[in-house]
Amino acid sequence: MAMAGLKPHHRIALGVSGGPDSVALCVLTAGWKTAGANAVTTENGGFIDGLLAIIVDHGLRAESKEEANIVSHRVSKMGIRCEIACCDWPNGRPKQGQLQEAAREMRYQIFQEVCAQHQIGVLLIAHHADDQAELFILRLSRNSGVLGLAGMPFTSQIFPTYMHYHRTNQGILLVRPLLEFSKEDMYKICLGSSEDWVEDPTNQSQLYTRNRIRMVLNKMSSSIFKFELQALISACRMTRTYVDQIGYSLIRDAVVVKDHGYAVIDLQILCPSKIEDICLMKFLSMVLQFVSQRQRQIRGSALKLLMDYIRIFPCKSSITAAGCYLCPDPGSRGSKVLVCCCNDDCGLPLKMEFFESHPYGQQGNFVANELENSIEDENSYANHLVPNATDVHFLDVNPELVLTEAKRLNIIGESTYNSILVLQKQENTHFRSKTEAISDSGSKHGVEFVTPVGKSLQPGQFCYFMDRFILTWKLNNKIDNDVVSDLVDYNMDFSEKDWSFCCTSCVADHNKAPELRHMVESDWLYLTELSKYPLSKNFLQSKQALRLLKSIPGRARRSLPVLINHHGQLLSIPVS
Repeated sequence: MAMAGLKPHHRIALGVSGGPDSVALCVLTAGWKTAGANAVTTENGGFIDGLLAIIVDHGLRAESKEEANIVSHRVSKMGIRCEIACCDWPNGRPKQGQLQEAAREMRYQIFQEVCAQHQIGVLLIAHHADDQAELFILRLSRNSGVLGLAGMPFTSQIFPTYMHYHRTNQGILLVRPLLEFSKEDMYKICLGSSEDWVEDPTNQSQLYTRNRIRMVLNKMSSSIFKFELQALISACRMTRTYVDQIGYSLIRDAVVVKDHGYAVIDLQILCPSKIEDICLMKFLSMVLQFVSQRQRQIRGSALKLLMDYIRIFPCKSSITAAGCYLCPDPGSRGSKVLVCCCNDDCGLPLKMEFFESHPYGQQGNFVANELENSIEDENSYANHLVPNATDVHFLDVNPELVLTEAKRLNIIGESTYNSILVLQKQENTHFRSKTEAISDSGSKHGVEFVTPVGKSLQPGQFCYFMDRFILTWKLNNKIDNDVVSDLVDYNMDFSEKDWSFCCTSCVADHNKAPELRHMVESDWLYLTELSKYPLSKNFLQSKQALRLLKSIPGRARRSLPVLINHHGQLLSIPVS
């Protein structure tokens, strides 16, 4: 736990299914919380202070509700407070090929919701070494690079894809403390503590890729194979640790993130021609994923295009890749690159999440500070574990040759090498046949594009716009020249600052709520036209808007949210 910066007094949630893995996690965490000089006390009712087990009932099997209640009873007897959360499937049961992924997404969404409700900033998950081995074979069969082959990290931060609070969401520190334990260890811990567990029957179905890989790996009982496979994963993980550290350092030194959601890369500080390919790829992926707010990894031709582009100095051209637009930063003479979200013809709908005002308050600030302290302690500990470049094995290795290089370095022997190749070939065949079946049953063109359109924002409602801005507005009835108008007060709460807007109030239709969309070129032209008429009541606001917007590069302005009326006419644009 020290590696994650955790101490017994921290408020912690456990993801619990009731299987041997999560039951073992409960046993070990309860023991850690209540033992030693820093042990916590138990609450009234016999529950361990600051510990909550979250049991998700996916509702996909008839017996799931009963199992959840059984698991809750067993875990409660350990002194751990439990909460059962049921999945809601508004669109019906997920299709067979999407079932496990949909269940996972729903599960983590519920984890985040429950943690937020209970003001908990740390979530422990019971992934172990055998899970890492399965993931390694799975990703190897998908031609993943060395960073993907490193598997699941010991710690990571997860941030919600939705918002229920209009204060800054600090995210959750996700910790996997059992990655060095085997599945066999999980059973031993449960048996040694006389704790029962449940077995999910779907884990035996070969319809699911992970199950199929698990069954094959279980047949390979050789201790040498298991040891060498874990050694290979560890070597990949060491490479990723080094690359991640380089990526974070480059971002800290060479990137400035602007308040309006775009970033500027200083090429002179970055010196991309002197950076190893794998480190530069990681750096670019981190920057573009942040700006575009897309979770999907950047690969293939898009990544090659970005690599070639960023290594040209000075920068003289522009490109669009991975949901971002890159161009020379105005006034930098090509020494800096501007990276902004690309909304033009991207075929993606506007991403908006609507929620009610529910500030964290004083307790939320305490949890945020506690989480930040944990992350600082974890980073401090992790910095001592970052290897030197000379100790990293796969920096310059082609992804297809990772196994060959591992054999050359004696990380794995000939027998393990051949066994992994067989597993890779088998799963690769399954993957190709599955992909072809999906392709044959899909539409002719494969992708259906959605035209971005505005969405209504009701008065008093909050909107999390494109994972970047939090917006709200309210109606004030005021009398102007004996005419009653509904005036929109438009404000945004972002990073605990109140940002002002060029249009603090405007006339709106009382019967129809304003709509939200991205800023477009016609909005700029409209403001320019308004600024030509000094006698217009909108003259001063339009002049102020133009002055403030000119400080934002033109392409970056297109990522800003704007309020419009139902005729599409501009009402307000947020600028600070």
